Amino acid sequence: MTRYLPVVRLFRTREAGADRVAFIELFFDLVFVFAVTQLSHHVIEHLTPVGVLEGVIMLIAVWWVWMYTTWVTNWMNPEKGPVRWMLIAMMLAGLVLSTAIPYAFDDRALPFAIAYVVMQLGRTVFVIVSYRLVGRHDDALNLTRIAIWFVYSAPFWIAGAVIGGDLQLVLWAIALAIELFAPLVRYWVPVLGNSAIESWAVAGGHMAERSGLFMIVALGESIIVTGTVFSRSEFTPSTVLAFLAAFVGTILFWLLYFSHGAEHGHRFISASEQSGRIARLTYTYLHMLLVGGVVLVAVGDELVLAHPDDPLDAPTLAVVVAAPALYLLGNLLFKRSIGRPWLRSHLLGMAALSALWLAAPVIPGLTPLGITWIVNGIVALVVVIDEFVWPHDESEVADQEAADSVVI
Repeated sequence: MTRYLPVVRLFRTREAGADRVAFIELFFDLVFVFAVTQLSHHVIEHLTPVGVLEGVIMLIAVWWVWMYTTWVTNWMNPEKGPVRWMLIAMMLAGLVLSTAIPYAFDDRALPFAIAYVVMQLGRTVFVIVSYRLVGRHDDALNLTRIAIWFVYSAPFWIAGAVIGGDLQLVLWAIALAIELFAPLVRYWVPVLGNSAIESWAVAGGHMAERSGLFMIVALGESIIVTGTVFSRSEFTPSTVLAFLAAFVGTILFWLLYFSHGAEHGHRFISASEQSGRIARLTYTYLHMLLVGGVVLVAVGDELVLAHPDDPLDAPTLAVVVAAPALYLLGNLLFKRSIGRPWLRSHLLGMAALSALWLAAPVIPGLTPLGITWIVNGIVALVVVIDEFVWPHDESEVADQEAADSVVI
């Protein structure tokens, strides 16, 4: 048994304080700061339905790589040498993937696809081998099922990259559909069956903190875009107001998530006996909506800063209004999944944004700058309602049993 001891130490214990986020995990996130920047620029440069769909495919792929790695570092100790070097290797592959994003549907499709497949399969095989070395064969079997599902999707990634054209988008969408469906059926494979939900238990505090940190990474992209575009813009009253509008919008997004969501989610999953179920729905799936909303708002900020006083066109209107609507939807579902009631403020905010989208084309003289401040006013109203008008009484929050019924 002593010969297994060094390998045993590759895994986190469940002692108090053992679930803290390690510095190497924050270092790993730097690659994804770059990836989110690349994604927002891709959407800006390809602001068409197809271009946005390409961005969605790549955003989900980036999130999927990051989230699976977060699950692994929840189980394994990233401060141990082999795990640390695995993360560094993932960073290198992630850098290849990130640099390929602007041309992933052109001449760098194959580097993107290969980097993605290598990251997903390579990390999973590493964990399988680590589990087997310590005799945890049931855990190794769970990861084997996951690896098999990645093997199922890999041909679609590679074939899409090789074939290119319209089929690339279809094949990559099929690959992601396979991977998104896998957790819902608990990675069922013939002969091996599916994984027990109990085997997905996680350290809730670590999962919640890592997801919150990714939200900060995504919000940081808005700051980067705002600062970069403003520094290159002519200094006029309109650009100053557009700069302030972008900054205010980012702060409002931060308040929506971190004031009454992040910490409650941290406590909720930490206290739950079904942490795997909550981590699957709340942090693996629903956070995709939140990240998508943040990336889209960075696109809107750049569009408005570049042309604050131009006539309002349909693409700019769609992005500026859809970004907070998607973010509010993500927050609504996230907070509901951690036991909060259906928040009327969020529902009213989404209704107001929908009405604005319909009414904006007939409002005379409305500019991108004007629509941005109106949107900020709607989101600010949601924040104020949450904070002062309809204060959240913890005694009204659904208890753990009610919340478990919400989780898939």
